[in-house]
Amino acid sequence: MPSFDIVSEVDKQEVRNAVEQTNKEVSTRFDFKGSDARVEQADYVLTVFADDEFKLDQVQDVLTGKLIKRGIDTRCLETGDAEKVSGNKMKRNVTVRTGVESELAKKLVRIIKDSKLKVQASIQGETVRVSGAKRDTLQEAIALLRKQVDDFPLQFQNFRD
Repeated sequence: MPSFDIVSEVDKQEVRNAVEQTNKEVSTRFDFKGSDARVEQADYVLTVFADDEFKLDQVQDVLTGKLIKRGIDTRCLETGDAEKVSGNKMKRNVTVRTGVESELAKKLVRIIKDSKLKVQASIQGETVRVSGAKRDTLQEAIALLRKQVDDFPLQFQNFRD
């Protein structure tokens, strides 16, 4: 029986490369001369540091640009609020979301069931497996999901016949 998996993955190495490029650009830019502006990475949590909120936004714009150039969809970024660290230093956490969360998985299953396509969707951890009798109906399900879900990046992997 043909099937495929719906996942949401981000290449961790590309995120690391984007963070390094951001730090390199920020250290050489004239408007950041003498400031403590940088981005630190701990797994999928990026912490943006700067002297004030304006510079914080500037560093985050540079980071977003570098992520886009490296092929990472910015819809998977969840930006936190800016907070004071010490004195006039600021920081902001940016989380890179991976995996299909349970609410989104339920929404995907509901979209597939409401479409009346002859496919079955089941939630398996952080993936949603869709299986059906015909390859064409699976491709229709992929097209439907691409059209319906535009607030979170999805990849369709493991297509099997």
